[in-house]
Amino acid sequence: MCLAVPGQLQSIFEAQGTRMGRVNFSGIIKEVCLAFLPELEVGDYTIVHVGFALSKIDEASALETLQTFRSMGLLEEELGESDPATSAPADGESAHEVS
Repeated sequence: MCLAVPGQLQSIFEAQGTRMGRVNFSGIIKEVCLAFLPELEVGDYTIVHVGFALSKIDEASALETLQTFRSMGLLEEELGESDPATSAPADGESAHEVS
């Protein structure tokens, strides 16, 4: 199943000329392409599908959706487990927190 999942943008960096971010999906951190939403800032919530941030949403909607997915057992199924040690930028990427 492929869901569009809400998450909170934790950091922004550039990879091979593309604006990327680390998004927190209720404790699971994934790298996401931010190219479609250049206005996103750290702390914003976004809907993500197949690794692309598609729209900005408010915090209440994001948290409600995450709770619904969690109660249905869909969150871990969709996102899998993430190793925090692999969240660092790869060589050649420039990472920076944006506040």
